[in-house]
Amino acid sequence: MLELKQVSKTFNPGTVNEKTALEGVDLRLEPGDFVTIVGSNGAGKSTLFNAVAGDFLIDAGSITLDGADITYQPAYRRSRRIGRLFQDPMRGTAPHMTIEENLALAYLRTAKHQSSFFSRVSKADKALFREQLARLGMGLEDRMRQPVGLLSGGQRQALTLLMATMVPPKLLLLDEHTAALDPGTAEKVLRLTREIVEGDRLTCLMITHNMKNALELGNRTLMMDGGRIVLDIGGTERAGLTVEDLLERFRAGAGKGLDNDRILLS
Repeated sequence: MLELKQVSKTFNPGTVNEKTALEGVDLRLEPGDFVTIVGSNGAGKSTLFNAVAGDFLIDAGSITLDGADITYQPAYRRSRRIGRLFQDPMRGTAPHMTIEENLALAYLRTAKHQSSFFSRVSKADKALFREQLARLGMGLEDRMRQPVGLLSGGQRQALTLLMATMVPPKLLLLDEHTAALDPGTAEKVLRLTREIVEGDRLTCLMITHNMKNALELGNRTLMMDGGRIVLDIGGTERAGLTVEDLLERFRAGAGKGLDNDRILLS
């Protein structure tokens, strides 16, 4: 489904600000894999997502999605097959447009519907939007004409999740998508995430700073440090791990302990 081979990226090469963000990353995801990623700030987690999404060209290696080489494909083309959520609930939606209009943009921009990008939304489409909004359990199906800018952060993030998955993407990238939410709202969005990803059998990568969530969600956990994947664990080996076990495995793989309080206190 997704395969990265020896992916490397260095920013500002040959200067005093040179930074190796990714170093020889190898990663393979099978269809339906739900993989959580943890690591200290600067470990390369978001840079890995940016590389997959096409925000920049990598220096070396290759990226393949669903059998197609996307290494040099522009971001706008990748976005038709890759759904993405960010930490900031304000990203991913148009605040001055209504809920219905935002859903229509997300629906019509997919590869399957790109020939109809400027088409009007049909009654059947609106019925689908209402049905999908009802899945969120937030009453948004009765507020489809309301501007998105009037929604709470949690409601906007749930809506963005729906927009990214309404037409199932080949790959879903979740970049700390609950970090800016209050604990109660974050828990609700995580529950929706699990229901949608597992229910629709989506292939998903999720960055989190919460070690407990990293072990409870999905079927596999990666730990990154210094632009490298230092731990890749899944199956029965992962099932019995505690947070303390995971920290110890990281220490063995990276040669040092995690130095990020946000992770250690989660």
